[in-house]
Amino acid sequence: MNEATQAALTATYLEFYASCPEGFESALDAELRAMGLRKTRRLKGRVTFTGTVADAYRACLWSRLASRVFVVLGRFDCWDANALYDGAYDMPWESILVRGASIAVTARGSNKELRNSHYAALCVKDAICDRLADEAGARANVDTEHPDARIALSIRGERASIHLDLSGEPLFKRLPREATRSGAKAHVLRPDYAALMLAQTGWSQAVSSLDRNQDSPTAPALVDLSCAGGGLELEAISQLIDRAPGLLRQQWGFTGWQRHDEGAWNALIAEADGRAEAGRNRRAVIIATDADPASVSYAARVLRSAGMAKHATLVAARAEDVLAALKSEDADAISLLADTTEVPFTQTAGILSLITKVRTACGCSQLVALTRDDFLSRSLNLEPSASILVKPNNEEAHITVFSSAESLDEEGANEKLVQPVTHAVDLGDGKQVAVLVPESDQFAARLKKVARLRRKWAKRAGVTCYRVYDADLPDYAAAIDLYQGSDATPGRWLVIAEYAAPKTVDPSLARARLLDILTIAPIVLDVDPDHVYAKARTRSRGGSQYADAGRSSMSRSGRGPQDAVDEDSRRRLPRIQEGGLTFLVNFDDYLDTGIFLDHRVTRDLVREHARGKKRFLNLFAYTGTATCYAADGGVEETVTVDLSNTYLDWADRNMRLNGFTGRNHEFVRADVRCWISEQRETRNRWDLIFCDPPTFSNSSKMGNRTFDVQRDHTELIIGLSRLLTRQGEAIFSCNLRTFKPDIEGLARAGVVLTDITTQTIPEDFARNPRIHKCYLVKRYTVEEAMQRAGIEADPR
Repeated sequence: MNEATQAALTATYLEFYASCPEGFESALDAELRAMGLRKTRRLKGRVTFTGTVADAYRACLWSRLASRVFVVLGRFDCWDANALYDGAYDMPWESILVRGASIAVTARGSNKELRNSHYAALCVKDAICDRLADEAGARANVDTEHPDARIALSIRGERASIHLDLSGEPLFKRLPREATRSGAKAHVLRPDYAALMLAQTGWSQAVSSLDRNQDSPTAPALVDLSCAGGGLELEAISQLIDRAPGLLRQQWGFTGWQRHDEGAWNALIAEADGRAEAGRNRRAVIIATDADPASVSYAARVLRSAGMAKHATLVAARAEDVLAALKSEDADAISLLADTTEVPFTQTAGILSLITKVRTACGCSQLVALTRDDFLSRSLNLEPSASILVKPNNEEAHITVFSSAESLDEEGANEKLVQPVTHAVDLGDGKQVAVLVPESDQFAARLKKVARLRRKWAKRAGVTCYRVYDADLPDYAAAIDLYQGSDATPGRWLVIAEYAAPKTVDPSLARARLLDILTIAPIVLDVDPDHVYAKARTRSRGGSQYADAGRSSMSRSGRGPQDAVDEDSRRRLPRIQEGGLTFLVNFDDYLDTGIFLDHRVTRDLVREHARGKKRFLNLFAYTGTATCYAADGGVEETVTVDLSNTYLDWADRNMRLNGFTGRNHEFVRADVRCWISEQRETRNRWDLIFCDPPTFSNSSKMGNRTFDVQRDHTELIIGLSRLLTRQGEAIFSCNLRTFKPDIEGLARAGVVLTDITTQTIPEDFARNPRIHKCYLVKRYTVEEAMQRAGIEADPR
């Protein structure tokens, strides 16, 4: 193609569109118009525009909000597969694609005859390949991973449109490697969402004005109160130094397009390089903090890896540190930002306090927050001036804007906008605490009463770790457990587990109530707030009872599961005492702490039944607490079986803490059901077996199998009964509240269950007698078992 022809093609006006997540359309439209693009039009999930090839290049290089940029190649009727193939074949692909370019075709939409998008994409791919074979003499290579040309088919009714993706990879894939490496501990806000939040502050316009006001003694300022992995900072600095978001990208989707103009592209790159060079010395104030110190450290590493560390100041999550940094930088036009979508509720109080103090000190600075509910609005008594519905990670959220005082009537602005909605609760002894929900005074009164009664009971019973409160008030649906450390690790800890609120409850109200619980409980129970751990419990069926904190709770440490049993020299886990024994507990890493308090009586029952017995077997052993009780009861040999090496190590340490060591105590890593089958073929038998399986498990270590206690308990109990000695017995427990044992099926296998649940519910769990089920298991002849179970024998 000669230069004159190329120039003519480059100057030709074409139809393009930039795709984007829902909620971005208005801001993307404004961004494209600011670039000088013509005839923009907002549609759902996209903004169309008319322009030249160079205009499309500019959108690819400079758009911070678009996901991809497409050129429309053609439209035609497609009522069925034949029409789709013919329409795609009739397009001049030999004049569209560079010779030898590899392709990939995707499709979306359907009609009555074309219901499968994958099949529709194959039709178009075949048409393109056949056309190129007929007209150019060579079929196109298909490369679904890294094609030279990505072709998109869209079907709406009986019309099809075909587009070429000029961007290749999504434009928001521009984070530095440090921010995307596997195993990263902090959430990094996606660049396009960061850009949309910044657009609400007017940051781009503010930093652009620095070129015109170079002698100004002050600078625009951003304060990010939940920086996590530094995503907002990366985007804000990129805009500050005027670096085109696509400047460092190496591959583009337009290189397989015959209309690609290398000269026009190089001219845009040269312009972008010049702007980046001129923007290097711009000065603005960017301050970042986070309630989790590990997140601040990670954000620092991300900024360093991107070469942007000098443009941001990272400080501890204290208002005085934030304000001192603002003062030292002569900041002006301050905007506060917060992404609370990934913030554990244990850190919510800290963010509220920071927002309140900084806004007060700075005269009600503008606040832009990414939130999943209206908790901030409710708690801070702020009416948002704007709200944009978005879906980060496919979950609904809002980018909410709370205007600065300058944009409001002066009368009452400071008083209304700065002060959170709080109510004083009198806790007695001159102690008062501010809460968000007025009714929390009822919770405080209830907690004081039950704590007093429970304390007296615990002293009489010699119990040091117990449940204080268990959703006594339905609106305050949480369980509060108190742990008292042993002499080796003195201290008191609270574990507050929130039950999932019904869908009818306003999420922000439920969150406010939980925050009030977290505020009131440590004062009433005399526990250091740093020793309070909040967990998120659900009543769902799925998942193991041993779920780790990364999935099931709000972990504060971010440590992996193996660290849970790390050596004392590296990480000293608290020790507690129960029944004269000592156990390690871990409040950081898991939904459960290493000991189930509701099994306190059950464990003592294991010890009683162990007296006079020789061999003990613990199945689904978790941290081996039942094994310790059995050993304390006098058994000579123990076998502890679990699928997790982590918990077996933990069980071994619990045994050693209590002086139970030696070859007579064996720890076996195995899938319990497979292991039972193997042992049935041996002569190994046990006098006492304890089995406390999870409700449901789909561990990858089990292969393709799952375990469901309701579905699989009959096979499990029959199997373990075959491992009992002639006079042996088993204790079977599970925490499925709706569990119903198959009495008849078990009896026909010679197994009898005796329900001893009521005997095993501790007093501190009496409010919730369905917390677990417990049965004594014995083996008889089939006839005797059926008689004991009250089942008539089969007359045949």
